[in-house]
Amino acid sequence: MAVVDLRSDTVTKPSAAMRQAMAEAEVGDDVYGEDPTINRLEEQVAQLLEKPSALFMPSGTMANQVAMLSHTERGDEVFIHREAHAYFYEGGAPALWAGVTLTLLEGTEGLFDSDTLAAALRPENIHHPRPRLVWLENTHNRAGGAAFGPELMGPVMDIAHRRGLVVHVDGARLFNAAVALNVPAARLVHDADSVSVCLSKGLGAPVGSLLVGPTDFIDRARRYRKWLGGGMRQAGVLAAAGLVALTQIDRLAEDHERARRLAEGLRDLGYRAWQPSVPTNMVMVDVDEDAGVLAERCRALGVLVSPMGAHRIRLVTHLDIDDCAISRALDVFHEMRE
Repeated sequence: MAVVDLRSDTVTKPSAAMRQAMAEAEVGDDVYGEDPTINRLEEQVAQLLEKPSALFMPSGTMANQVAMLSHTERGDEVFIHREAHAYFYEGGAPALWAGVTLTLLEGTEGLFDSDTLAAALRPENIHHPRPRLVWLENTHNRAGGAAFGPELMGPVMDIAHRRGLVVHVDGARLFNAAVALNVPAARLVHDADSVSVCLSKGLGAPVGSLLVGPTDFIDRARRYRKWLGGGMRQAGVLAAAGLVALTQIDRLAEDHERARRLAEGLRDLGYRAWQPSVPTNMVMVDVDEDAGVLAERCRALGVLVSPMGAHRIRLVTHLDIDDCAISRALDVFHEMRE
């Protein structure tokens, strides 16, 4: 029986149509700006998010770190949620590359509010780091894929801009948020100074993220991308997959519905399964036993899940998870309950 892989939406395989587009992609040298498929992808994503320019990157982590480098100088202060991906899962890269000070803020479901940000902003003083960047994440991974609308992010961006700071949105799953909220993705980042989006999660591309923002910002980012080794050559074969991925945005609603069904089924079985107030494609389950041990038990029965701490596991739906896979996963969790 096939393994049901719920570890992440990064495990998706490219479709036949995507593989064909990759095989037939028109390519050139992107470092010279001559790859027409990459140029088309960058233009399309910039238009989709209603920003002037975009830059193709091999990974979301690189897109985030290039954004941090492009917005800051060494020693600057970055205000970020204490469980944000850029702090929690990017290997200490903000300290390594940008040399910034991360001020960690608390907030419900992964989003701090404007009052929390305002309270953290210190008066200008040579004893303090220079406040420069506010970092938001939508959807928020460790908050169970929580999606945030303009009414929540807007006040935070407003106080940031009134105090002279810039705002970056880590939108690795921004399109999940847009679909869950039934709001155009551009509306979610209208007031952001930059945004990164990932094509290799729920949208199904094998590789690729984009950093989006003003043209002068993207010009700076292009230099940092080169310094970090992200200047690719005939990478239009990857951008072609990204163009196909962009046609899959509306399909994300299917992942959200299957995650809802999975959460409800697990609760019916007596598990402490939960989703945030605006759920997307993730389900968190709090367990009494060691999460790593439980994940191994699941693996032995053909279901893959991710530990998210000592007593929490995460299950993520994606385009390779159909209704039969959800039923199979629930059967396995029922078997473990007996």
